[in-house]
Parts: sequence; C-alpha cells; structure tokens
Amino acid sequence: MQDFKKLTVWNIAHELVLDIYEMTKSFPKDELYGLTSQIRRAAISIPTNIAEGSSRGSNKDFNRFLQISIGSASELEYLILLAKDLNYISGDKSTTLIEKVISTRKMLITLSKKLKD
Repeated sequence: MQDFKKLTVWNIAHELVLDIYEMTKSFPKDELYGLTSQIRRAAISIPTNIAEGSSRGSNKDFNRFLQISIGSASELEYLILLAKDLNYISGDKSTTLIEKVISTRKMLITLSKKLKD
C-alpha cells in the first residue's frame, strides 16, 4: 500500500483536475449537465483511480485501477478536443491541456509497466 499523495503522477493528475475545473467555469450554462459534467468526471477519474488503486493489496489490483485512469485520460483528451471544436476554449488552451493529458497518460503507462515487472 502506497500513500497516493506521494506519487508524482497523482499530483500531476490532481493539478490537471484543477485546470479542467477552471477551464469549464466559462462553458455555456446549457452544458452544465452535458460536456461540463462529462469532462470534469473524466478528469476526476484519473487521480481518483490512482488513489483507490494504490490502497489495494497487490500490484495486480493497483494496475487494474491504473488502466482505468489511462482510459479516462484518453476520454479527457477527446473531450478537450470537442470543447475546442465547439469554440468553448482556444486552440492554445486545448494544446496546453492535451499536452498535460498525454504526459500524465505516459506516466501512468510507465507506472503500470513497473508494476508488472
């Protein structure tokens, strides 16, 4: 069992959630139960699954939760692209956020591989 708050990838994922919340504050009000909710849930899923998985009794269990985090990162990447295409965020903002998502996903994949060794 690990303290998830000591994991670099969890800290970066948590910062990403804060960025997503800040970004979605300016989304249209009619998206509150649509894209705003979905993009926030996808972002939250990443550090939440890291935290939950880190408390499991085995690397195999932890890895299963990391796989969910990786999937949520891919979902989040698409939702950011959608937000850009709907003109809810700028191209520059979407690029910055997508780079963070990709970096986070790479870290999750690396950690997952280490758990398999």
